[in-house]
Amino acid sequence: MFDLIVRNANLPDGRKGIDIGIQGSKIIAVEPNLQAQAQEEIDATGRLVSPPFVDPHFHMDATLSLGLPRMNVSGTLLEGIALWGELRPIVTKEELVDRALRYCDLAVTQGLLFIRSHVDTSDPRLVTVEAMIEVREKVAPYIDLQLVAFPQDGYYRSPGAIDALNCALDMGVDIVGGIPHFERTMGEGTASVEALCRIAADRGLPVDIHCDETDDPLSRHIETLAAETIRFGLQGRVAGSHLTSMHSMDNYYVSKLIPLMAEAEINVIPNPLINIMLQGRHDTYPKRRGMTRVRELMDAGLNVSFGHDCVMDPWYSMGSGDMLEVGHMAIHVAQMAGIDDKKRIFDALTVNSAKTMGLAGYGLEKGCNADLVILQASDTLEALRLKPNRLAVIRRGKVIARSAPRIGELFLDGRPARIDGGLDYVPGY
Repeated sequence: MFDLIVRNANLPDGRKGIDIGIQGSKIIAVEPNLQAQAQEEIDATGRLVSPPFVDPHFHMDATLSLGLPRMNVSGTLLEGIALWGELRPIVTKEELVDRALRYCDLAVTQGLLFIRSHVDTSDPRLVTVEAMIEVREKVAPYIDLQLVAFPQDGYYRSPGAIDALNCALDMGVDIVGGIPHFERTMGEGTASVEALCRIAADRGLPVDIHCDETDDPLSRHIETLAAETIRFGLQGRVAGSHLTSMHSMDNYYVSKLIPLMAEAEINVIPNPLINIMLQGRHDTYPKRRGMTRVRELMDAGLNVSFGHDCVMDPWYSMGSGDMLEVGHMAIHVAQMAGIDDKKRIFDALTVNSAKTMGLAGYGLEKGCNADLVILQASDTLEALRLKPNRLAVIRRGKVIARSAPRIGELFLDGRPARIDGGLDYVPGY
């Protein structure tokens, strides 16, 4: 007797007609025609069943703050940073917690159950840190939330930033962050990478650096990050987020850089929605869109995962908490429209991101945690194309969210009455 069986599921690896047996919080069986009973059964009806979506790069302390204290008129990264700098001294812990919890509610309905959020440590009050630690505790039953100590205004550039970052880590923040390209000089940026990797090595923590989020091809802090990763023995525990300068770098230099990154086992986190919105702002035409070299990095064996980054905040006025929207955009801007390409894009929203975050028990195999999402799509390609409804979201064996299927009604002579998801006919009509 199982607690729950999800029957007739299509899996991301292409298997079809699979039953998933769940006992307690674990997956106990994954096989066709599972001969067993359960207290509850869900018929996936040949729909895609995926492990939950994972967002390895987000800013939960700023989410849903769009328009406070004013709008980003230029739409640039630098004005967004300045805007956040205006809001940060006046924001309250209660406001931060409320907005973050509302975003987490949205995330659950989208099947997004794992999030890594950068937390700004530039305000010496560290109210952002206090708030996000409280949120991490509140959402623990349904979302795994990792926190990055992020000196938004620069590790050396901002007075008191060094002490504030160490204090945030002492308070229980999980990961060491940085932003070397925002330091005053290239030299200080390089020094900050070395200092932050040293802190991570001493404390036994991972590293996640906002690295080279610029159109400047000479912003090469990722090279330093890879070298310091090797120097401190941090291979596999370091992420370079954004890396948009690689979009503009000389190809010969990149041919040297990518093997160094692979040697260091750097986790790469592009943020397609934000990168193409914020980069190239100084260009007329041709206009660069700024996303890093996704295909080349994947081909070199690097672990590439995609982040949502922002939702309705000073940097990005859009966003839905839907990682399939992120993948959908990545397909277009990376020009990865082939069948195998799209499968790799889906992996960058799920298993690759789980690897970046070091998630234990993630997946759809026997023995994994019983965390899964049933989508109104037949396979990963259709999911990326349609960004379908999440029919059920399951966390540790319990259904925690449901959405009705998207059904279109037609009133046309000689045509079907209803259409499933906008394209396929509903069986039985």
